[in-house]
Amino acid sequence: MTIIKAEHLSKSYEYYRKQPGMLATVVNFFRRETLFAEAVKDISFSINEGELVGFLGPNGAGKTTTLKMLSGIIEPSAGSLEVLGHLPARREVPFQRMFSLVMGQKNQLIRQLPAADSFLLNKALYGLPDNEYKEHLQELVDVFDAKDILDIQVRKLSLGQRMKCEIIASLIHKPKLLLLDEPTIGLDVVAQKSIRDFIKRYNEEKKTTIILTSHYMQDIRELCKRVIIINLGQIMYDGSLEKLIDKYAPHKVLRLTFGREVMPEALKQYGDIDSYESHSASIKVLRNEAKSTAAKLLTSTLDISDIMIDEENIDDIIRQIFKRGNQAI
Repeated sequence: MTIIKAEHLSKSYEYYRKQPGMLATVVNFFRRETLFAEAVKDISFSINEGELVGFLGPNGAGKTTTLKMLSGIIEPSAGSLEVLGHLPARREVPFQRMFSLVMGQKNQLIRQLPAADSFLLNKALYGLPDNEYKEHLQELVDVFDAKDILDIQVRKLSLGQRMKCEIIASLIHKPKLLLLDEPTIGLDVVAQKSIRDFIKRYNEEKKTTIILTSHYMQDIRELCKRVIIINLGQIMYDGSLEKLIDKYAPHKVLRLTFGREVMPEALKQYGDIDSYESHSASIKVLRNEAKSTAAKLLTSTLDISDIMIDEENIDDIIRQIFKRGNQAI
């Protein structure tokens, strides 16, 4: 079942240019130079029920603008958009009950009150029955281990604690579509892992459709089989993350640990040295030669105590793609 269908979607913003100084201010009052910025340019995509899709792009690429159009916060300048069988721009109440938008840099919780009060407010807004609300809230609180922080003022919570409560609040009404815009931004590695694990489990168990934007590639790698890459307002790639890595990462990395000191000259015959220390090193080899090269290393005289075959850093792969501008992949 198709949850989201966007065709030739565009969004442009009108803005004005003004030179500095009092005279320019007076001139600008009577005659302004009007310019237009295209945040999203003629993009088309569809997302099916239960998919967990990574939405990638550098700052200013159009990711958040697209999520805002999907949620009905802003209207498209052109094109057609259907989400959950509704036109988001109409902001119909039945549609608003079916999705949630979580923005890592925006608060939906009331800062001066405990998170539990914001949950009760959401319960009233969505008209949830008492039993259903209590049962689902308890489930979410248990998963996030958040019982001890519900009665603390939101402004006194740590960033990681607040983010957990933000996600709980967004899921109180069991949405069919969850839009996550940088949900792990600014969090430590423990909090990031906790939220990633929850998102993955929730998607698998509830079959909720999820769109995730993140600058942390570990989020994308652990959660998303499909990615949409947008840059300069245009879609550059829409497909499997695995295929993207295979295409733009022709090498694998062999991470080696030695039982004694090994000189870098002894490694050059096996591949390109990526990093080196006296008792450890990483070398790059072609993907189809990784296993055979690892076998040669293990039977060599290098006294290898450990070897691991790993992928290239996905951050580097995505960075290379962004450098292409808006060229399709």
